[in-house]
Amino acid sequence: MRDLAARSRTASLPGHPAPAGDARVRTNLPHLLSLEARSRALSFLPRQPARSVLNGRHASRLRGRGLSFEELRGYLPGDDVRSIDWKVTARTGEPYVRVMTEERDRPALIVVDQRMSMFFGSRLNMKSVTAAEAAALTAFRILDQGDRVGGIVFGDATIAEIRPQRSRAALRRFLTAIADANGLLSADAPTVEPMPLSKILRATARIAPKNHLVIVLSDFDGVDEEVERLVSGLARRNDLILGLVTDPMAHDLPEGLRLVVSDGTLQAEIDTGDRAGHRALTEMAAGRLAKVLDWQRKYGPPVLPLSSGEETLPQMRRLMGLGPR
Repeated sequence: MRDLAARSRTASLPGHPAPAGDARVRTNLPHLLSLEARSRALSFLPRQPARSVLNGRHASRLRGRGLSFEELRGYLPGDDVRSIDWKVTARTGEPYVRVMTEERDRPALIVVDQRMSMFFGSRLNMKSVTAAEAAALTAFRILDQGDRVGGIVFGDATIAEIRPQRSRAALRRFLTAIADANGLLSADAPTVEPMPLSKILRATARIAPKNHLVIVLSDFDGVDEEVERLVSGLARRNDLILGLVTDPMAHDLPEGLRLVVSDGTLQAEIDTGDRAGHRALTEMAAGRLAKVLDWQRKYGPPVLPLSSGEETLPQMRRLMGLGPR
């Protein structure tokens, strides 16, 4: 079963009215553009605070922009002996060193899930809105740091690809794609086969073959063995960050609600007052969370658990060890 569908969204829960124009239900381009100033409260540079989830002890540490070879030259007093090219030194009989320079920028690719499984919220935002805000904040900050930024935005029937560029025009295209995909989400939308996450990750690997910063913002609905294999490959060749977007109800599902769930083809109404049904839904949500967190242990990518029940920027700062602001 997919996540709780849009027909059981915030607006349908007692005590949680959500007007149709509420930015917490559906975002738009002006709202995403308005986040630029607030994005400066974040950092995606390799040097992270000690408490940041991006400051891992091994594979999860961000590698930075990397180094590129510039030239070979003769050894000079004071040069680092670790930079000596021993093959050239042995061939010429004179010590030579390899001069390396830091790459001018590092491409970043932000993958944003806007499928129907994301159109759910029980407390504050729709998950789709939280993912959109996190993507906008991240994109603005990465471009401000001097790196190229692009993205993949996908719904159940649409995919938009924006290749990484150091360009405000490209960033605006990315945010426009997010707003457009978010605007297609509706409780009355026809039921379609959900977009396979594996298809999106294959596109990610094509655009970001190596040495990219790749950030995936999703609820990871539809995880299977191929998805795990693709996550492993992306983590080996790139700096991969998994932004796992969840709703508080996934961790504490109330009893006594009647909810509609869908697998993309069939729909069913579930009464959470039924103990067996309540237990099955709770175990499903816990299992997906456990699997994604286990990828951090197995393959190294840090996981940022983002809740649609909290404001987006404060929780991102907290996860990155930056404290309140």
